[in-house]
Amino acid sequence: MSRLPNPTSRRPRDIVCALAAGLVLLAGCGEQPQGVTIDPEQVDATQAPLLGACRALDPKDLANAANASVVVACTEPHTAETYLVRHLPEEFMDAGYDDPRLVSFAGRACSTAFSEFLGTDESVSMRTLLNWVWFRPSENAWKEGARWFRCDAVGGAASSTRLTLLPETVSALLAQGPDDAWMACVDAPSVSDSPRIACDQPHLWRAVTTIKLGDAEATYPGDDVALRRTKDFCSRSVSAWLGYPPDFDFGYTWFGEAAWQSGNRRSVCWARTSK
Repeated sequence: MSRLPNPTSRRPRDIVCALAAGLVLLAGCGEQPQGVTIDPEQVDATQAPLLGACRALDPKDLANAANASVVVACTEPHTAETYLVRHLPEEFMDAGYDDPRLVSFAGRACSTAFSEFLGTDESVSMRTLLNWVWFRPSENAWKEGARWFRCDAVGGAASSTRLTLLPETVSALLAQGPDDAWMACVDAPSVSDSPRIACDQPHLWRAVTTIKLGDAEATYPGDDVALRRTKDFCSRSVSAWLGYPPDFDFGYTWFGEAAWQSGNRRSVCWARTSK
C-alpha cells in the first residue's frame, strides 16, 4: 500500500491522497467466499469465460483472485461487464499462481483495453467512477493448466460501500467526451478517503487532469520522487484549469510501486470547485 504523506497547507493549498492501486490490483488478495451469487460450474472451470458477460458483483468480490459469480443478462441490473478475455502466453505455463509477472501482464492488458473500451484516453478513464478489475482461474483450475484472465469494467472499487449499476454496455460510453454522470467528484472537505460521486451531483472537488510519471518501460522512481512530481504538476495543472486564480485549493491522488508494476504510470489531480 502506498504511504500516505502528511499533507501540508499553503496558498495555493494542496490536499494529498494516496491510494493502493485501486484500479489495477483489486484481484490479488486471495480467494474469498463469494456469497449466494456463486455459479458452481464456474468455480474450477478451466475454459475461458465469456467475453461481454455481465455480473452483479459487489465490492467484496473485487478483492478476490478468482470469481465465479453467476452471469446475468446485460439488460438486467448488473455492476460488471467483461470487456477482455485473454489466454496467457507460453511463458506462463510453469508460472506460480501469484507470480508477480502475471500481475504485471494482466494489469497492463486490462488498463490499455479499458480506455479503448470506454472510447476515451487513459487520462479521462482514470477520472471516471468506473474502474477495472481482473480475475484469473481458481487455484485448482490453474493446477489443471488453465491460463486465462478476464477484465471486468465495474462501477466502483473494493473500498466502495456498493457498486454503481451499469448501463446495458459501457462500450464507447465516453466516446463523445467526458460525461458528468460518470466523472469522479467528491463532496467532502478533503479528497483523501472520501467517497467518489458523479459530477452531476453537488460537489466540492472534481478530478480534472492526470500526470504521467513515466513511460511503459520506466522503472519506479520511488515514493518521494513520485509524490514530488505529482504535487508540482498538479499545482500548475489545476491552476491553469481554474484560469490562474491567485488563491485556489488542489488535491492529488498518487499510486505506489505495486500499481506501477501493474502498468499505472499516472497520478490524478483534483480541483476544489463546485462546477
